Amino acid sequence: MEKMMKVLVSDPLSQSGLEILKESKGLKCDVKPGLSQEELKQIIGEYDAIIIRSETKLKADIIEAGNRLRVIGRAGIGLDNVDLPAATKKGIVVMNTPQENAIAAAEHTIAMMLSISRKVPQATASMRAGKWEKKKFMGVELYQKTLGLVGIGVIGTIVVDRARGLKMKVIGYDPYLSPEVAEKKGVELVSFDELLSRSDFISIHTPMTEETRNLIDQNAIAKMKKGVILINCARGGIINEKDLYEAIKTGKVAGASLDVFEKEPAIGNPLLELEEVVCTPHLGASTEEAQENVAIAISRQVVDYLINGEIRNAVNIPAVSPDILLFLRPYLRLGEKLGSFLGQISNYAIEEVLIEYHGEVLEYGTKPITISVLKGLLTPFVGETVNFVNAPLMARERGIRVTESTSEEAEDFTSLIALTVRSKMEQNYIAGTLFGRKELRIVKLNDFFIEALPEGYILLVNNYDRPGVIGNIGAALGSRNINIATMQFGRDRMGGMAMSLLHLDSPLPPGMVGEILRLPNIISVRQIEL
Repeated sequence: MEKMMKVLVSDPLSQSGLEILKESKGLKCDVKPGLSQEELKQIIGEYDAIIIRSETKLKADIIEAGNRLRVIGRAGIGLDNVDLPAATKKGIVVMNTPQENAIAAAEHTIAMMLSISRKVPQATASMRAGKWEKKKFMGVELYQKTLGLVGIGVIGTIVVDRARGLKMKVIGYDPYLSPEVAEKKGVELVSFDELLSRSDFISIHTPMTEETRNLIDQNAIAKMKKGVILINCARGGIINEKDLYEAIKTGKVAGASLDVFEKEPAIGNPLLELEEVVCTPHLGASTEEAQENVAIAISRQVVDYLINGEIRNAVNIPAVSPDILLFLRPYLRLGEKLGSFLGQISNYAIEEVLIEYHGEVLEYGTKPITISVLKGLLTPFVGETVNFVNAPLMARERGIRVTESTSEEAEDFTSLIALTVRSKMEQNYIAGTLFGRKELRIVKLNDFFIEALPEGYILLVNNYDRPGVIGNIGAALGSRNINIATMQFGRDRMGGMAMSLLHLDSPLPPGMVGEILRLPNIISVRQIEL
């Protein structure tokens, strides 16, 4: 008799989703919300699949205890509560539902903007206190105001449509979007500084990365109009909360609508004490329709994978057969890492990606690796909305041309994958290979030959080849208690241009990149996380 596969639902899920699971032949569904970490760890080994929302935390030790676990399904987009590297290493497919709650999140942005502009929550509280303070709650209109969007992805695009319906002028900053694509979306693409100076309302729609952490800080706020209103329904930490608090107190910022916070639950957050702040407890996706949609979508995806082996919306494994996946897995990881590296050092809208395949990597086909490259390339600026299914489509939507070339010869390596990423203003090149068919290595970056692991926290420094540069960098890092794990160097000629690539044990604290950039003979500094 065939063994029954078991699915654990550890967070609340709509009845429609549960019915799909319970009615599927060959599956047994257990619904156990509210488990502690220890309770979950004790029982996870019994299950082939787990479906979660944001409450369940799947850390490495729990994933390691899931001896039968084949798939993790996230009813929603965000995967901050899942240890993706641990799941990938264990061969567990991680799926999300990237589109189903986009309308809910966009509508919440509009609702938050209207609420703060007309001071609806403050007026409600006043009336409930038995007051009639009509003159106190003078509002502002959205009509003909300028809305600045930081990030123009799936949700941002819907916000554009809704805001234009309110007769607002919409401008946007997205360094990875071409002006032609932005124009089709109905957005005037501008620089970050221009967005700050022109906008009456600024709304955040970018993922949380090292590049976007504290993107809106005191320096950015200083460039804004007096009386600007900020909205953040994306991720906490993109707006520096301390700087925002001070800007509201001084009157530079007239108000803020916040659905997300650096630390959640945001109990005791000083911003909540300000009357100029409208806040909600991370409700962006909390509509009946969105929760119904994500529950149905993730339930169907998990069932289709367990019963038919069909993979949809996987964020860590492409749709290939298990026997081919065994060979391709290290190449897929290499392609994604190389793409992510170039995505994080690109400064302008990417127009073209050339992917070169050399040697044994051609044996089982390159299409899945190309998808991995595109997913890695796009993730730094679109976040969890990109996966192994929609990466090619998202690249096309952003006007990125993708070209492949192949050669059976790999010169000094058994296999080699090389990427060239071009924009109107710059071009970057990276090449990688496998050592012993499993160990990933970067072997060339632009004009410099190196040997580096594409893992962890990396500091990339371009500098003039002068004495003392490395010592100065090491001293600066040491003063902040940042330990250097490994270092690789390259130069084009003695006294010419040089590159340093440092693996660090921890990420740099805020402001550290700028501190290193000010050292003598430093040309550029980028922090990369792989």
